[in-house]
Amino acid sequence: MVPGIAPSPDRMLQGRLFSYPDTHRHRLGANYLQLPINCSRDAVRYHQRDGPMCFGTNGGRLPNYEPNSFGGPQEAPNTREIDTRSAVEGFIGRHGYELTDADFDQPRALYHLLSPSEQQDLVDNMAGSIAQAKPVFQNSILPHLKRIDSEFGARIESAIKSINAQ
Repeated sequence: MVPGIAPSPDRMLQGRLFSYPDTHRHRLGANYLQLPINCSRDAVRYHQRDGPMCFGTNGGRLPNYEPNSFGGPQEAPNTREIDTRSAVEGFIGRHGYELTDADFDQPRALYHLLSPSEQQDLVDNMAGSIAQAKPVFQNSILPHLKRIDSEFGARIESAIKSINAQ
């Protein structure tokens, strides 16, 4: 779609928007848009990589997800679809999402439901896995774990440090 142009709510058009690309994927594979006859004149930067009928450099070792910590793709706000509101039954639109303390209620309740030995098993299991990750990822998960329960997060952090010290 051209930036700034959105499909109409017409049901037939909605069906075609789904059906045509789906048919191409079925016939030609996941990279059908890379086929020279189908590709755009300017380079398109999207997250689809690998798979059958892959053309070009394929992004090399760069990550193909966002957000990332390694200089991979970033959202370009100026090419985002224009937010519109359409009357359906209520209103639809794009809404940002931020984590709140309510998002951590269920894991917190589960942690408090566990016996002390089960809590220790969970801490050991998670710390063992997290310690294998790069430090940038270890540091990015710890604030989330501390939001579940400060003591839980501190125990995992301590366990990670002792594993990494070995």
